[in-house]
Amino acid sequence: MTEDQQTGSTDVRLAAVEARLRALEDELEIARLVASYGPLVDAGEAERVAALWTEDGVYDVDEWFMGDRPQIEAMVRSDAHQELISRGCSHFLGPAHVVVDGDRAVAVCESVLLVRHEGRTHVARIGANRWELVRTEGAWRTTRRTTRGLDGTPAARALLAATTPGP
Repeated sequence: MTEDQQTGSTDVRLAAVEARLRALEDELEIARLVASYGPLVDAGEAERVAALWTEDGVYDVDEWFMGDRPQIEAMVRSDAHQELISRGCSHFLGPAHVVVDGDRAVAVCESVLLVRHEGRTHVARIGANRWELVRTEGAWRTTRRTTRGLDGTPAARALLAATTPGP
């Protein structure tokens, strides 16, 4: 093998390793974004929660539709949400299954909302979540998050099945 062939082979291998590393870094950044939602929303960090979305990002959760960052901030500041966090609550999102396609990605996970009431912790909601994301200025942001309650109806199951590949 000539030196040029070795260099070419090394360049190809290095490019492949860099592409794989980039994919892993993207998946990790998206998983961290999804995982940060619960602690931020439970801390009442309205601006930081909203910053997980693009300016015109959508959060569609069952009967509540938020069509941009200001509406997401308003949800965190709402009396209903403030009451939840004043009593004690946990928005827990399970590990996300992430699929990256260039500068776009989809993450799917399940979630549990635990709420303290009368000295006890209760499951208030379980949900299926689909996060649609875009890479903007080097960072991943949510363009749309759809959450449906796992209440036995087909909508939530379809949300999970349509976005999570199987064997």
